Parts: sequence; structure tokens; C-alpha cells
Amino acid sequence: MRVLLIDDHALFRIGLQELLERRGIEVVAAVGDCREGVAVAAESRPDVVLLDMRMPEMTGMEVLTQLRQTDPTAVVAMLTTSREEGDVIESLQKGARGYLLKDMEPDELVEALGSIVKGETVVAKELTAVLARAVQGGDEPAEPVADVFADLTPREREILCHLAEGQSNKVIARHLGISDGTVKLHVKAILRKLEVHSRVEAAVIAVERNLCVRG
Repeated sequence: MRVLLIDDHALFRIGLQELLERRGIEVVAAVGDCREGVAVAAESRPDVVLLDMRMPEMTGMEVLTQLRQTDPTAVVAMLTTSREEGDVIESLQKGARGYLLKDMEPDELVEALGSIVKGETVVAKELTAVLARAVQGGDEPAEPVADVFADLTPREREILCHLAEGQSNKVIARHLGISDGTVKLHVKAILRKLEVHSRVEAAVIAVERNLCVRG
């Protein structure tokens, strides 16, 4: 996996580069200048660009827009401290493949990057409810709950609720006492039955429709 870091905070940028490289991830460059970052991305075509949201020279949104205009296939993930609903939604609308938080555990970040490179959209688990609120704020009427979840087995419903909490396959497998492979098969079935393309979409539906209300 080849990653480009664009972040104006030198200490964070250097620390993250070292962290990723220790885990076998190639960092093609780690730059603090936004325009340089756009140029490096065009030249090196990394598997994913990790982009800060708040930078003095240009905003993360402006850089994201330039990256996508230069290369519409560019895979970009925001890595930020912002938990603002507007930032999350705007990033995804402008084509970001991920919205990750700087206080994530290192293993979570590496796993998220792997999922993003595979084509999934990944949003930090703490922000699932933010996405759900945004969906609820839309004008489209909600489908009846029975129609959405009718085809799910009890085990699939259980796993969907864990997805809604932002848990990884490994954590779900450990919690339920089953293998990672079994969880992956269930997740694939859930996505197919709900007619969605990512874990994030499935999690949003579960939260929005109150599938997992706890007593």
C-alpha cells in the first residue's frame, strides 16, 4: 500500500509517517504544503491520500476538490480532529473515500486504510450517528422497517448492530465467538440483502431505523 500524507503539523506528520512505515506501509511523501501535495499526488499516484481538514494555506475541502479534479480516480481519506456533521457530509459529497479521526488507535487506522484501498467507504465509528442524523434530515420518506430488514437472519441482525457500533470484523468475531471469515460472509450477505455497497451505508440504515435499540 502506497500512502501520501498532506498535513501542515510537522510533528504529527512525521510521527504518522514513522508509524505507517513500521507497519509495512510505503509513505511516498509526507508534505505540509497543500499545492506540493496536489503535485506529488498527480506524479506518484498513491493508493490513498491522507488529508488534513484544517490547514492555513488551503482548506482540506479545497485540496480534496483539486485532487479529484486532477485525477477523478484519486482515493482520498480525510484525517482530522473535526467531528462536525457538516465536515463529514461535505467530505463524502466531494468524493472522499474515508473520514478518519486523528485520535484513532494505530491498528484501527491501518485497518481502515486497507478497507479504503479495497474500495470501501470508511467513516470513524464515533461518527456513525452523525451520518444517521444527516440521513434522517433528508426529504426521502423512510421505508417501513420490516421491508428493510425482513430478509436478515437473527445472526445477521446481530452482526449488523455491531457494525452500527463501528466494530471491526475481528472485534465482532471475538465478541460472538466465531471466526473472522464467518463474520465476513455474514457482512457480505447483509450488504447484498440491504442493497448497499459498504459497511458505512449498512450501519447508517441500522442506526436510522433504530434496529439496535438497547434496553
